[in-house]
Formats: sequence, structure tokens, C-alpha cells
Amino acid sequence: MTILQSPVPVPDIVAVLGAGSWGTTFAKILADAAEAAGAERSIRIWGRRPEVVEQINSLHRNAQYLKDIELPATITASTDVAEVLKDATLVILAVPAQSLRPQLGEWKPLLAPDAVVVSLMKGLELGTDARMSEVIAQELGLPASRVAVVSGPNLAMEIAREQPTASVVACSDADTAAAIALSCTAPYFRPYTSTDVVGVEIGGIVKNVIALAVGICEGRQMGDNTKASVITRGLAETSRLALALGGEAHTMAGLAGLGDLVATCSSALSRNHTAGRLLGEGLSLEQVAEQMTQTAEGIKSGPAVHELAGKLNVEMPITAAVVAVLEGRMSVDDLGPRLLARALKSEGDY
Repeated sequence: MTILQSPVPVPDIVAVLGAGSWGTTFAKILADAAEAAGAERSIRIWGRRPEVVEQINSLHRNAQYLKDIELPATITASTDVAEVLKDATLVILAVPAQSLRPQLGEWKPLLAPDAVVVSLMKGLELGTDARMSEVIAQELGLPASRVAVVSGPNLAMEIAREQPTASVVACSDADTAAAIALSCTAPYFRPYTSTDVVGVEIGGIVKNVIALAVGICEGRQMGDNTKASVITRGLAETSRLALALGGEAHTMAGLAGLGDLVATCSSALSRNHTAGRLLGEGLSLEQVAEQMTQTAEGIKSGPAVHELAGKLNVEMPITAAVVAVLEGRMSVDDLGPRLLARALKSEGDY
């Protein structure tokens, strides 16, 4: 068995930009990992809302997103991003994908010269069809060896409750991936490493769109056979897109592919599954947004995924059908029959 090691130093100051459920949970993972290793680590969260920041600092809670979960005392928060980023050699980004690029322009001058940046985001940028790691590298002027992504079956509330979870840290530089993985190895959180950044990101992006489809099916009271069929064929079209972009097939069979897809499509904790179910029950996009406290990334990224697939001549019928619903060109009643409406062929013929 290979023991994970890295010549890259494990950071003692970490900045987490984003005080939502996943950002706060990942801060907890980093704190618990340091405690388990007997290491000292300062973890600072940047949040927009003063009341959330105050609650983290005074009560060690983020009740809006993580209910009664107690946060380690080594986690502090601030609305001052310069204060949070000062001397941080590991920077975790957990903000909505569509707001990332303009924020990076503001944060770039505040970044430590040797900082490594990790994306927790699972979205594709509208207008450019860029993955988040690409946006980060472009806007911050960083080499690929200093940009990483974390993905997998990452339902934040389950992890915050310390329910055992595995995940993937991907970076083009294997040593950087290993260092990040060592930093977030907690008793309940087991990261694996990968150099397939494209495959890991695409798995995390497209699964949100497929989860919308499964949620719509549930909202229309379709059965488990339907949902299992959509999940399986959704994995096939995710794989087609990943391979067309240079990703690796084995990634799609792993935690960042199949693992994340199953969790997101089947759990009531999944924002995209919930949004799809509400759409299937007849709510409009505006009504769905009113009912949800967090962003369902698939609603924003779906059109970008569909556009990218078109540019690459990749057939993605489930994605196309979901986007048609989101854009009002198809009703949820017509979605079911369209999801599996491809020409007859061998299952192995992707």
C-alpha cells in the first residue's frame, strides 16, 4: 500500500473564501485534520454577511447553513478579505461559480506570492464555458501546478456531521495534490489524489445538470427505474464530454464521476436534486429560487455545458432536455420521454 507523502510543506495558515455550507464545512475539515495530526493551523473564513461572521467568531456556529454543528475554535471569520488572505499559503475558493472571475480581480493583489489555490466550485462559466480552475489560472496568473480542485460526493451537511466520506484532490502537479490531501485528511474525510483535473472538474459540473433531470423525474412522480436509467445514461454523456476535453475514462468510474453523480442525484440534501424536484412539481425558476437558500449550480451551468458540448460535437441528450426546460422551450411533462430518446444502439457504443 502506498502511503501518501509530499515534499510540499503543509500550510499553517489557510484562507477559505466563502462562508456557505461547503466552504464552512471544508474549513472544519482542515481544522479537524490539523488536530488529528497534532499540528497548529489557523483557518480564516471570509464571508460577506457580518451576522454570519459574528456568529462563527462568537458562537462557533454557522446556523443558516450548518444548523447546530459546532466549529473548531481554530476557525475565525472576517468580512475583510485582506485580513483573511494575509500570509495564507493555501487559499480555498467556495463562492458561486458565476461570480468568481470579477472577485478574483479584486483578490489577486492580496494573494501571498507562493499561495496554492483550491477550487471547491462545481460550475462552468457562462459566456466562456471555462472550468473554474481555468478561470483561476487566467485571472490570478498562476501556473497549473498551483491550482487544484476538490470534488467527489461532498454533501456538506453529512460531512459536517462527521459521516465518513471519500473525495478527490486533483492537480496537474502530483506533489501539490498530495500536500493538499495531507492538509485535509480528517478522521472522517479521506482524500485521494489525481492529476486528471479536467475529468474531476467535468464530473462535478455535469452531475449537477443530471441531478436536475433526476429531480424533475421525482417531482413528476416517476419511478426508480426511470431515475436509475437517467443516472446511468447521464454518466455516459458526462464521460463523453470529459474524454473530448482530454479527461480520463477511469476518473468517471471513480469518486469524482460515479460517486458524486449518485450522491447528488439521490440525496434530499442535494441542492440540484431539490431544485429539479421543485421544477417537476410545477414551480417556476423564480419560485424555486425563492424557496432555496443556496445556489443550485446546475441551473446556471446547464446552458454552458450544453454550449460546450455543441462546440465539441458531443451528444448530450439529457443535458439538452434539461436546458430546454430551464429556457422554457419544453415542459416538465415532456421531459421524461425525451430523456432516453436516442437512436437504438449498443449500450457500449457511447
